[in-house]
Order: sequence, then structure tokens, then C-alpha cells
Amino acid sequence: MRSAAVPVAAAVVLLVVSLQVAVDGPLLGLDRWVRRAVHTARHDLPTKLPDGLGHVLSDLGSSVPAIPVLLLAGALAAWRWRRAGVGRWWLPLPVAALAAGAIPLLVVPAKSAFGRPGPLGDPLLPGQWGWYPSGHTATAAVSYGVAALLLARTMGPRAARGLTAGAAVLALGVGAGLVWSDFHWLLDVVASWCLAVLVLWPLDRWMPRPFDRPLDRRVPGPGAGGCQASGSSLR
Repeated sequence: MRSAAVPVAAAVVLLVVSLQVAVDGPLLGLDRWVRRAVHTARHDLPTKLPDGLGHVLSDLGSSVPAIPVLLLAGALAAWRWRRAGVGRWWLPLPVAALAAGAIPLLVVPAKSAFGRPGPLGDPLLPGQWGWYPSGHTATAAVSYGVAALLLARTMGPRAARGLTAGAAVLALGVGAGLVWSDFHWLLDVVASWCLAVLVLWPLDRWMPRPFDRPLDRRVPGPGAGGCQASGSSLR
């Protein structure tokens, strides 16, 4: 996620999709096509197991468990930074809290402004939020993404890559579960994935990576000809 092309592409896709939703443009035909394809697949399958899996995946985008996972990851990262003697060891705590608070600030005003009906076509009631963008998808992508980002900074490269891949699979799975279960249109989900990228990319660039720095080598002690520890460079 280091390339600047990633957030630029996410911003462009988000802008295009949002404009199409606002004017009921032709791109919304993709939503209807995907919904018909999903309904056909659900009808043709001999088992209801995918339906149950879709609901389970959708539930992973709820505030519980996603927000507690995010806050726990922030606390665990701070604890590991503190044990390692990292300066500003407390930083993951406010990052996790701010990320949790940013999710409704990003999603709720957009839902209210666009007022898009859901796949079932029921009209919105007075004061009811719309379906665009998907709150569950945004909650999952931001919460699990930031949690992985924080914990990855306490691990080696291989573990960090695995954790990041796991968070991405979770975010994709929640979106797929919502579409499969007929809870959201595909473009609702795509918009929230783009929002998550626009949150995670600058955070990934800004957050320090203290565990990427090697420890200082031991250096000779003054006048002793021996060696003494110069301490950790993790600051």
C-alpha cells in the first residue's frame, strides 16, 4: 500500500461511484446485474451453507466484534512498544480510538446525504439513513485494517504480511457476505472499501515502524577494553 497510485485510484473510484449513485446513472446497472446473478446462484446451489456463511461474514462487520478488536489491538501494540522501550509507546492507543470514532463520521453523513434504498427496494422512512456507503463494510475494513497495521509494527516482516493479508481477506469477506445476503448493493460495498483505503494509506505512511530498526551493537566500554550495552535504538 506504499504507492501513491493506490489512494488516487480509490479516490477516483469513490468519486465516480458516488456521482452515479447521486444521479441514478447507468453504472447502477452493475448492481442489478450482480444481484440477479447472486439470486440465481443461491437458487441453483443444493445447500444453504453459503447463506449461513454470508450472514456470519456480514456480522463480522458489526461494531461488535470489529471495534473491540481494534481497541484491543491498539492496547496490545502499545504494551509491546512499552516493553521494548519505544518512545511514544502510547501512540497506538489514540490511533485505535480515533479510527473507531472516524468510522461513523465518514459513513453516517454520506448515508444521510445519498439516501439510497437497499436491494429490497423498501422506501426510506423519515429520519432513516440510506444504504450507501455500507457501514458494515467500512467498519470491518477500517477496524481490522488499522488493527493489523498497529500489530504489524510489533512483528517481523513475514508475520506482518500475514496479518495484513488476513485483514484484507476479512474486509473482502464481509463485503461479499453483505452482497450475497442481499443486505447491500455491490457499489455500497465498493465505496466503503475505497473509504477504508483513504484512511489506511496515510496512516500507514505516518505511523512509525520502530521494530524495523536494528538494535545498536555493543561498543567497547571506556577504559575497560571490554564491551557494554549501548541500549536500544528503538525510540
